[in-house]
Amino acid sequence: MTARSIQHTLAALGDADKAAHLQRFFKTGPGEYGEGDLFRGIRVPVLRKVARANKALPLGETLQLLQSTHHEDRFVALCILVHAYQRGDEDQQHTVYNAYLAHTRWISSWDLVDTSAHKIVGAHLWRRSRAPLYALAASELLWERRIAIVATLHFIWKGDFADTLGVAEKLLTDSHDLIHKAVGWMLREVGKQQFDVQEAFMRQHYAAMPRTMLRYAIERYPEALRQAYLKGTA
Repeated sequence: MTARSIQHTLAALGDADKAAHLQRFFKTGPGEYGEGDLFRGIRVPVLRKVARANKALPLGETLQLLQSTHHEDRFVALCILVHAYQRGDEDQQHTVYNAYLAHTRWISSWDLVDTSAHKIVGAHLWRRSRAPLYALAASELLWERRIAIVATLHFIWKGDFADTLGVAEKLLTDSHDLIHKAVGWMLREVGKQQFDVQEAFMRQHYAAMPRTMLRYAIERYPEALRQAYLKGTA
């Protein structure tokens, strides 16, 4: 079992028509966030099945797979890393966490972040200092900033909202739409657990939020309240 053998498996599963669609959907054109990314054209359930079948892939081979030019290869590698973290002892978890953060340049799309950040970074920092999140939030790399906020989903599910709100505040003035969406999504998740906590944050900060962030955050609000936020009269 090697990275190369998995790539051969994935190559055989590819579909050129689906690949062309995905390359458009994930904005791979010049100047777009996914510029140069390559797709094989494989559905996510199939990728997860391949990952499960190869969950014992050694870490070195997994990291080699993560450095592939093909998006689906990196998705499978991250699923394997998540499995390794969740099944590992403390030493292995620390190793996987460090390897993940050392390879963020290849975690180079919103779906790759969203399938892994909370399960590795969030899980690892649950009983540790949250300082790494704020360092990631200040990064020049888009994907590290998205990792910072999405990682806090692990905390939200455990009823801890402080760092979601702290990172969100740091990212309020971020220029990228993918960060606006991620912050709005996490604020919405806070509201699903504790509406009053989200509402207090929204009242303080909504006027400064980019429109996309605001729309994502208030998506589940009662219509009258949602319209008040959109009109700036909340």
